[in-house]
Order: sequence, then C-alpha cells, then structure tokens
Amino acid sequence: MEHTVVERELELRLILSPERGIPVPARLSYRSDDPYAVHIMFHINSESPVSWTFARDLLVEGVFRPCGHGDVRVWPTKVDGRSVVLMALSSPDGDALLEAPIPQVSAWLERTLRAVPPGTEGGQLGIDDALDQLLAQ
Repeated sequence: MEHTVVERELELRLILSPERGIPVPARLSYRSDDPYAVHIMFHINSESPVSWTFARDLLVEGVFRPCGHGDVRVWPTKVDGRSVVLMALSSPDGDALLEAPIPQVSAWLERTLRAVPPGTEGGQLGIDDALDQLLAQ
C-alpha cells in the first residue's frame, strides 16, 4: 500500500511575552500511514530539531474553537487583525506557546483531509486486512 505524505513549511512565532515573540521555522507533516496524527517539527534547520505529535482532530477543531487539555491545547484568536491559531505545548522539558497563521494551517489541513477523509483513518492502517489474513490461517 502506498502512503501519502502532506507537508508544509512555515514560520511560527514562539511567544515569549505579550509584547515579544521570535520566529521559529517549522514543518507540518501528515502521513497516511499514521492517519490520526499530525507532526510538527520546530527548528528544522538546526542540529537538534524538536518534534511534537498530536491528534489531527485536535488541530482541526482548534482552528475553529478552543480545545485540548493537558500537554496540548489549541485555540484560534486574532493578533493585530490577523487570524492565528495558538498552540500551548507542555512537556517535562518546558512549555511553549506558538502562534501559526490560520490560512496556511487551514490550507494544509484541507490537504490532509482530502488525502484521508475523516472517518476513513482506520482503513489506512490495514487492520482489517491483517485480521482477515490471521483468521484465514
């Protein structure tokens, strides 16, 4: 089975304070062989990139309304008249608040949803085929 990869490089903003943020190169990645997840890699041109993985549904919902709890929270807002999505990420190594432009994130998400429509993710995993083979033996 051939798998689809949908990627998009963009510049996020790491929010340091209400008045200050720094640009962070990032890559959004979606793979049809991991259909429930999205992957975000930060500092993609550095020696030690940072990668986060969380539910695609969380990012899809977060573009429209606040969602998530615990390690990943996502919500839309306006900054200087621009529509952005904020992602609050927490780990034992620290916390980060990142801002991404909604138009670019939404366009990328639409591509992932065309590659694997909602509700069809399970079919991408090949579980039914594996079960058929197992039960046929």
